[in-house]
Amino acid sequence: MQNSLTIKYTDELLFALGVSDKQFSEDAKFLLAAKLYELGRISSGQAARLAEKSRVEFLFSLAQIGVPLSNLKTEDLENELNFALND
Repeated sequence: MQNSLTIKYTDELLFALGVSDKQFSEDAKFLLAAKLYELGRISSGQAARLAEKSRVEFLFSLAQIGVPLSNLKTEDLENELNFALND
């Protein structure tokens, strides 16, 4: 099942941002996906699908908006490092 989200905005907003309707839609999808990924609510693969990008393209695009490539929490990173070192 596929759902959709509608966001109402005016042409004034597009003019103020200096973007087309299509670009605004793409940016909005990417920003939502990036924030959900940053918060750890969805995986990078899920975020990429939401943003309608490849996973690699999505991950590399995160730097443009200041979102870290990895959303691992400190304790998760420590667990991963311990696992790698003890293997």
